[in-house]
Amino acid sequence: MDKLDQVRIFLQVAEMGSFIKAAHALDVPRATVSAAVQQLEAALGTRLLHRTTRQVQLTADGALLLERGRRLLAEAD
Repeated sequence: MDKLDQVRIFLQVAEMGSFIKAAHALDVPRATVSAAVQQLEAALGTRLLHRTTRQVQLTADGALLLERGRRLLAEAD
């Protein structure tokens, strides 16, 4: 999976506040969504989301990527 796809998945999770909801919206398995976000976090060397059993919340770096990621995808599309 390329980095642009990982950013797309991250944005979906951030906007929906849930890995499961993002997986349904993207029509992919939840494990794919989770792996993409983990790979993106590893590549960037930072945590993007605070995860709990009920929700996800953006970290400061996650909020920054949300803003920049939206612009990146707007330019790419």
